[in-house]
Amino acid sequence: MSRLSRLDIHQLRNLQSVRLEDLGRVNLIYGPNGSGKTSLLEAIHILGSGRSFRNTSPRSLVRHGSDQLTVFALQQVGDRHSSLGVQRTVSGDLQVKLAGVAQRNLSQLAFALPVQVIDASTFDLLVGSPAVRRQFLNWGVFHVEHGFHEHWMGFQRALKQRNTLLRRGTISGYELAVWDRKVAEAGEAIHAFRLAYFEALAPRFRQVLNRLVPELDQVEVRYRRGWDRKVPYAEALAVAGESDRERGFTQTGPHRADVRITVQGRSAAETLSRGQQKLLVIALKLAQGGLLREATGRQCLYLVDDLPAELDRGHLGRVCEELDALEAQVFLTSVDRDDLQVVWPTPEALKLFHVEHGQVRASAPDGLRQPML
Repeated sequence: MSRLSRLDIHQLRNLQSVRLEDLGRVNLIYGPNGSGKTSLLEAIHILGSGRSFRNTSPRSLVRHGSDQLTVFALQQVGDRHSSLGVQRTVSGDLQVKLAGVAQRNLSQLAFALPVQVIDASTFDLLVGSPAVRRQFLNWGVFHVEHGFHEHWMGFQRALKQRNTLLRRGTISGYELAVWDRKVAEAGEAIHAFRLAYFEALAPRFRQVLNRLVPELDQVEVRYRRGWDRKVPYAEALAVAGESDRERGFTQTGPHRADVRITVQGRSAAETLSRGQQKLLVIALKLAQGGLLREATGRQCLYLVDDLPAELDRGHLGRVCEELDALEAQVFLTSVDRDDLQVVWPTPEALKLFHVEHGQVRASAPDGLRQPML
């Protein structure tokens, strides 16, 4: 199992200089609103992606009065230890190091530390645009199918070239055919990767959802490729060619794919209560973590912000049981530590950290706080 054992954060929001040591498998971060709990989760997400999971600019991430932030961690993988480091400036410049070696591609960072986030924005998997669901799907395929990233980058390059041609207005059929072929080849490969992944994910999602919300039945999840499933992508591009020229962009393809979730044939976003929506999207996230472990033997790390919101104690306990059963490293936040401590199935496994005014203390189970970190 892979896990972070130490975390250093410098100049990130209200966290001036913080070190968390002896991190556990399950880490509960509690304290008042605005104290810096979510900023701790942001720091870990930056380690796994180079960016925050919030929609925010680099300038707002860096502590006022400073020109850059730094996040560093020690990672234990079995009996081996390594390091991850990210430095980000207010202007957006990024430096990444893995085991002390500078990296040029964020994909290497993402592969080294697969991170899943469960927070208020997770609802976007239901109520947000198809782009959010494509990103969710791509995360899973990237970590399970190593050839996916190369095909995805190739598709993006070819699609950009095709759209550039379409916007020119006057193009020859030969020019368009060249890029149609490149777009179609990469697009079919992406679809094949996504479809195989989705077919493995869907039954696992239903199993997790049934354990979390057994009373919620007739939930259907469907993958849509982004073009007419009755024809090859090359044919779909040819059929849409004239319309694409008029509009100046490519209207069909894997960049238009979606995942649709319905309950009794109706949109889950319109049918379910807020609490049911939260449980459904959590089931999707948990299913992804379980599939990653099953397919690769690797674990993702879960960042869970304010889990008790919208959930009663019974459903909260079920989510905690599912998280615990994954045996992944988890970082949870809560205003009151008792909200999670009393429902976590293995409370002795919890490592407690109290946050207040940007300062962090390790906290003993009996409430005796240790010196400031």
